[in-house]
Amino acid sequence: MFYTIKLSNLVYFEFYKHKTMKHIYILILVIGALTLTAQTPQPVKSQTGATVGYETVKPAPKTHTFNYIQAINDGARKVESTVIDWRRDFHEFPELSNREFKTADKIALKLRGMGLKVDQGMAKTGVIGILDTGKEGPTVGLRADTDALPVTERNDLPFRSRETSEFLGNEVGVMHACGHDTHVAMLLGAAQILTNMKNELTGKIIFVFQPAEEGAPPGEEGGAALMVKEGLIETYGIDVMFGQHISSGLDVGKVIYKAGGIMAAADRFSIKVKGKQTHGARPWGGVDPITTAAQIIMGLQTIISRQTELTKEAAVISVGKITGGVRNNIIPEEAELVGTIRTLDVGMRDIIHEKIRKTATLIAESAGATAEVEITGYAPVTFNNHELTKQMIPALYEILGEDNVRVTPAVTGAEDFSFFAEKIPSLYYFVGGKALDTPADQAFPHHTPDFIIDESGLITGVKAITQLAVSYLTTDQQASVGGN
Repeated sequence: MFYTIKLSNLVYFEFYKHKTMKHIYILILVIGALTLTAQTPQPVKSQTGATVGYETVKPAPKTHTFNYIQAINDGARKVESTVIDWRRDFHEFPELSNREFKTADKIALKLRGMGLKVDQGMAKTGVIGILDTGKEGPTVGLRADTDALPVTERNDLPFRSRETSEFLGNEVGVMHACGHDTHVAMLLGAAQILTNMKNELTGKIIFVFQPAEEGAPPGEEGGAALMVKEGLIETYGIDVMFGQHISSGLDVGKVIYKAGGIMAAADRFSIKVKGKQTHGARPWGGVDPITTAAQIIMGLQTIISRQTELTKEAAVISVGKITGGVRNNIIPEEAELVGTIRTLDVGMRDIIHEKIRKTATLIAESAGATAEVEITGYAPVTFNNHELTKQMIPALYEILGEDNVRVTPAVTGAEDFSFFAEKIPSLYYFVGGKALDTPADQAFPHHTPDFIIDESGLITGVKAITQLAVSYLTTDQQASVGGN
């Protein structure tokens, strides 16, 4: 007996019923293969609507998919040892603000080695790397600061800095005592990964290596403010900016952030107290500017402790320097106070400035002296765009794990990244650099000779800033990000 099986109107098979099961199984496999590869015929209609034939329609091709998370993780693992080597080189040979000449050349050389277009010279020693995918899309800025501090390093690291330089007329040691060497290395690592992923991205990525974050020398411009002034945002068409800072007090593997103001505005103040010089044995014969300056210092502290609404936001006034006099038995004519103001609210900032002027002037007047108050701004509040933060934090969860990304209270340190955040939506966050076996209260603070970073934390920063760029470029998030 014969059986006839029709397959997709195209193929016929006949076989004997008495054939063995083995042959039936073979037939089933053949049918399955033909079914998977068969093309479905569709009727061809004439102008009158009659079917005049059939044509085969090929199945739609599968949509290309790319696993960005896996690519970032794999790329970070491959580049980790190189990032550490880069970091050690930058750490061993640091340079002060607006003097980062060799640092800039090293960065530019590495970026060109990746095949990126590089511009140098913005804000004196800035370096800009440009990754253009050749496809339409937004432009993302990724920023790292490059300068070091006038600090003499005090540890036994084989790559510790032995560099010296001149600062304010004094010979000083130079050290990356705030971790900017790690920032540069992490961003270079991200640049390598993103360059390797170029074909899977759209738009542009601008790698911003910014000098003089710690402040330009007196009489010079520098830093983010100068980059903004020279047209960084407009020249490169940057839509959003991301930045990160290593933290010696935060466990490696962790990232902390805050929507809104995350770092304080910083202002410098100087108060010149003018009295009347006299012999130290006859203070009543003059007006003592040193005693008056001491009273002003105490008065400044009551501005914070008694006159500022600290339940709203934190604020700090610190006097860091006092000078006056030349010898023990002369009451001088003048003394000077120099300090810093930190605020997290624009309104509070204005009020505190006014109170400093009033407090210093009236206390000096009560002693028969005068006080000249000068306040100059360093950086505004570092403000994380609320909508951008809300949209991008899930991307950090995805690459780092939700348990490793958490909200932090605002800090009273300051950052000139804030000048970028004033112009375009931005997000700034902290990356852990503390060894897990080091208690938090024993971690050496930033800006100190003993400052140290656990390099195992660098891969977290590489992943984080790479993921933010990829997520922004590969989703439609940019469409809904507005102003601050």
